Amino acid sequence: MNHVEHHTASALRAFLDEMPFQRGSAEDAGRALRALIGAGLDRLPLPGHGNTLERWRALGAVAAFDLSLVKLYEGHTDALAILAELGAARPDAGSAWAVWAAEPPSARLSALGDPDAQTVLLQGTKSWCSGAAAVTHALVTAWNERDEPVLATVDLRHDGVRITGAGWQAVGMQASASVDVCFERVPALRIGSPRAYVERPGFWHGGAGIAACWFGAAAGIASFVARDAQHRAGPHKLAHLGVIDTTLCATAALLRETAALIDRAPHADAMAPAMRARIAAESAAARVAARAGRALGAAPLCRDAHFAQLMADLPVFIRQSHAERDEASLAERVIEEERTSWQL
Repeated sequence: MNHVEHHTASALRAFLDEMPFQRGSAEDAGRALRALIGAGLDRLPLPGHGNTLERWRALGAVAAFDLSLVKLYEGHTDALAILAELGAARPDAGSAWAVWAAEPPSARLSALGDPDAQTVLLQGTKSWCSGAAAVTHALVTAWNERDEPVLATVDLRHDGVRITGAGWQAVGMQASASVDVCFERVPALRIGSPRAYVERPGFWHGGAGIAACWFGAAAGIASFVARDAQHRAGPHKLAHLGVIDTTLCATAALLRETAALIDRAPHADAMAPAMRARIAAESAAARVAARAGRALGAAPLCRDAHFAQLMADLPVFIRQSHAERDEASLAERVIEEERTSWQL
């Protein structure tokens, strides 16, 4: 069983290790995504189908390699999972997908036409569109003429789609190229009923998958500390490594527990366990990055492209969390469930 669970992550690591890749390049991130798709390494186990942990290990393996790449890879594999969950047609072989579901007030996409029709016309601007120049299709959230939120699939090669260079001035995660995309009466296919995207059980399964990305990046950073300590151990460096190990082991245990819970009850409300996993993984990532910087000093930040890119990207990526707002949301659920004691 362990061999099966680790197979996808091991295959991904082996593939990525042999692939030419320039960190910090949006073009290379796009090429790497298409290479992974072409090699069939995007066909991960669906969450809630018995192998959620294997899926998360795969996401973690890509995250440890490069966070801008995993941003695109996670979006693509999440889109495949959403399409399967909502009963949509299987995507064409070789197509590259994204999920663009951010809803800032200044960039709200309209789904024009009969709200009960399956085909809609997308009008407006969508923000935070990761990998826009690298993907062929997207799942986008929009608002129909009854002011209901809907999910639609769109072919980004349509003439009415304009990928801008605006809206993304990031230094960390720069290569994810999460720009604004403009739609001018672009035909799209509505998937599921209004609110289906957020009301489906898999919404929180996907949210917990992001925690696996954060964890994978933190584990990748930790590996630099462990290798350095093997050659140049000192009491302070070893102390940092001890804290890193404890932090990652505790978080890994929670992620394994969460994956098992999702597989045992795939249709249950997973908001609380997913949020708990996300908060724990965010905290772990921040702690590991801080300890790694203190343990290793400036040299790898300045001389090792892989380490430097992970350390620059991770603080931006974990801001996909909503910080105290997420913590408060979890606390409200704990109170609702009257979970006032914590026992082994």
